[in-house]
Amino acid sequence: MPLPEPPLLIITDRRQAALPLPDLADALFARGARWLSLRDKDMEEGERAALARLLVARARPWSAVVTLHGDPALALAVGAAGAHLPDGGDVARARALLGPDALIGASAHDAAGVARAAALGADYATLSPIFASASKPGYGPLIGEDGLASVVSESRLPIVALGGVESAAALVQCRKVGAAGAAVMGLAMRDPPAVAALLSAALLG
Repeated sequence: MPLPEPPLLIITDRRQAALPLPDLADALFARGARWLSLRDKDMEEGERAALARLLVARARPWSAVVTLHGDPALALAVGAAGAHLPDGGDVARARALLGPDALIGASAHDAAGVARAAALGADYATLSPIFASASKPGYGPLIGEDGLASVVSESRLPIVALGGVESAAALVQCRKVGAAGAAVMGLAMRDPPAVAALLSAALLG
């Protein structure tokens, strides 16, 4: 499945959210966001499933895509459009459960991780951390713009830049060196109106 347009993946973190996540999702979709992934993996499964169903329902009027970080079986149960897996996750199982049209991604932190995601049949890989992130201070080593460009040049798999991409300028940098899109968490959770500039930048190839 191709990446949603605009190719800006918004990852949830209810602890940073300025509003309850369903209301925050509404605010983001109203501003043009079309791809949201429920992370919040520490939630009790039933509570997380109920929240995921709410997010899927809120996305429907906007023709937006909601994916789920983690268990593909839970993604199937709640009607999510796909799943995002950890580095080396079982993409084949996710594809078998969710079908050929599901959006299935995997996390990567270097060129080898991206190569694994590609070999396993993922639709995209997030590559992180590109820049220093307020959400995960000290997380690294940082890949940087040059490192991102190098990994992109070695792979045909769409790469979504993650980590510290919290300004239009940073996102444009990532797009200019070949990233297929970008992911954001903290800024989107704290300040939904600020995401409008990122959505515009995400469309710049």
